[in-house]
Amino acid sequence: MEIINDNIDGGMPFDWGKTSTDYAKFRDIYPLVFYGKILERGLCIKDQKVLDIGTGTGVIPRNLYRYGADWVAADISENQIKQAKLLSEGMDIHYLTASAEELKFDDDSFDIVTACQCFFYFNHEKVMPKLYRMLKPGGSILVLYMAWLPFEDKIAAESEKTVLKYNPKWSGAGETMHEIYIPDLYNEKFELIYREEYRIKVPFTRESWNGRIKSCRGIGASLGEKEIEMWEKEHRKMLEKIAPPEFEVVHYGAVAQLKKKL
Repeated sequence: MEIINDNIDGGMPFDWGKTSTDYAKFRDIYPLVFYGKILERGLCIKDQKVLDIGTGTGVIPRNLYRYGADWVAADISENQIKQAKLLSEGMDIHYLTASAEELKFDDDSFDIVTACQCFFYFNHEKVMPKLYRMLKPGGSILVLYMAWLPFEDKIAAESEKTVLKYNPKWSGAGETMHEIYIPDLYNEKFELIYREEYRIKVPFTRESWNGRIKSCRGIGASLGEKEIEMWEKEHRKMLEKIAPPEFEVVHYGAVAQLKKKL
């Protein structure tokens, strides 16, 4: 499904379904510490029912499934959900194709709602009341994020330059470490009880880093096949010059927990 948002990439259309195959292969990269921050909060574990919105290829529920929560996961892209189901074979995760704004569940259905890499895409005036209604008393929204830091990592910086060459409107460049932005309207129904930001180094090979960048919004989700082919040729050549066969890229992780007010 094509998405147009004036606040993202200058309104340039993007569709995660276009890059689902690469997304499934190259975007399951969160390190153990990322999941540890969730488990340390006593979240997404046995006897909890969890809804993961904007699930993509199901990275969050798949990686936390072993801890016993009952998972439901939704994404706006049918192709993403198809990949999620393939990767979740043998796991009892219920997937559905729906945007966060379209979700329909009974009141008090979930203990936790997770949103990873997607919170800023939502129409919060529509989503916030839905989440409040669907969460049980004392339930939580857990917002998660991870991004590379181009001002601290040469490989990330050079990769961003190649993306901007082919997609100058891409607004994902120039990331710095910062708190997850929570719109003020959440203060009416939720209390921010925890937030944290932390640096991490994520391991890659030339192949996996090329795939990670190719599957980003600025390339695979928005450009045409010919443009992607030209970009990839240039990006691979750049990596051969500056990157060893295996390397780490400096990222930061961020988490924010919002608890439903009684």
